[in-house]
Amino acid sequence: MMGLIGGLVLLIVLTMRGMNLFISAPLCAALVALTNGLPLLASSDDLVSFYMSGFTSFIAAWFFMFLLGSLFGKFMEDTGLADSVAHWIVGKLGMQHAVFAVIAACAILTYGGVNLFVVAFSVYPMALSLFKDANLPRRFIPAVLAFGSVTFTMTSAGSPEIQNWIPIKYLGTTPYAGWQVSLVVAIFMATFGYWWLKKMIGKAVANGECFESREDDPGLSSPQDKDTLPHPALGFIPLLVVLLLSFFLHDAFGHKALILALGGGVLSILVLCFKYFRSLNNAINEGTTGCLIAIGNTAAVVGFGAVVKNTEAFQVAVDVMTQIPGNELIGAAVAVSVIAGLTGSASGGQAIALPLLAPHYIDQGVDPEELHRVVAISSGALDTLPHNGYVVTTIRAICKETHASAYWSMFAMTGIVPLIGLALAVTLFILF
Repeated sequence: MMGLIGGLVLLIVLTMRGMNLFISAPLCAALVALTNGLPLLASSDDLVSFYMSGFTSFIAAWFFMFLLGSLFGKFMEDTGLADSVAHWIVGKLGMQHAVFAVIAACAILTYGGVNLFVVAFSVYPMALSLFKDANLPRRFIPAVLAFGSVTFTMTSAGSPEIQNWIPIKYLGTTPYAGWQVSLVVAIFMATFGYWWLKKMIGKAVANGECFESREDDPGLSSPQDKDTLPHPALGFIPLLVVLLLSFFLHDAFGHKALILALGGGVLSILVLCFKYFRSLNNAINEGTTGCLIAIGNTAAVVGFGAVVKNTEAFQVAVDVMTQIPGNELIGAAVAVSVIAGLTGSASGGQAIALPLLAPHYIDQGVDPEELHRVVAISSGALDTLPHNGYVVTTIRAICKETHASAYWSMFAMTGIVPLIGLALAVTLFILF
């Protein structure tokens, strides 16, 4: 158990210090394996087998979504569509609402069924342009993207994201389970989180922070150059194509519907805005390279989680977490939160805990709808520790920030706000 916790803590420390995940994740996995009696090299059931099964399975499942999502974002950026939409939003809403515009875009896409990673790829170019126009510190972009994607939308009733659908298999519920409490919690998280985020950004601006351009930034256009940009309506069309195709094809194809949705979005940009490309070849090269970096970083962390899940210490931790005495909803909330934190995955925490929690608590008379909503919300809190795949991809690969500068505001939005929302949900279910 000390090796398991030590490996996790070491991975978090190394990630915060910016160490390459292709090195740190296998090293920390080796520490966990050695202290748990797993052989490093054997014919099967060894460190390499477990690590690479997690690594390759993630790439096999998500490669085309990452590739098309990265290309979609780069095409929006290179054609000036992202700039055009950003300037239109600033002109209509004012610079003071730049943060709200990014959050709203992420929330709409997430609740429309677009995968969380793809939302970050897709909205980042617009977010960068908006933050430039409003002269806001760019280190807050990961927090803004994450807040709109993995908090009040990801785990709310009706959300098509997998974190809201996994409990259905084990509890026999629907995606709208506990919708009354879910609505209250979602409104609370959205309003409280937005207020806190604005307060943090406002404090940074008051301390003299501003937008800082970098040499590798895309050629962001100024509002004065708007006559050379595509019409803003053309910028919304590809986003709508992705949203609508994902929404209508989700039931038929599951998460693979995103391949068709993103493919449609990429094609719509090529058809509508081919003449606006600054360099199509460069956009393709940068998009594919960005995809490989993003999916590689995420897969490296998933490999670590695969090793952790196959240790005796982890099984002991799961047994302890799933047998917490006292109120069943509180026990479920703690168990799923901790397991999601250990694996660095909201869906992983649910998939591991629910086969044990569901029959145990239902036999004790717990309402399946209440359990569904508590499990969904709790999975989206401690999962966003520094080694989480979405966190690493968004901060490093997409936004090109460091954990030291961007993580703490992101954790406030994706860790603390959901934990408070979870406490509110459990309290409402217990009282009413």
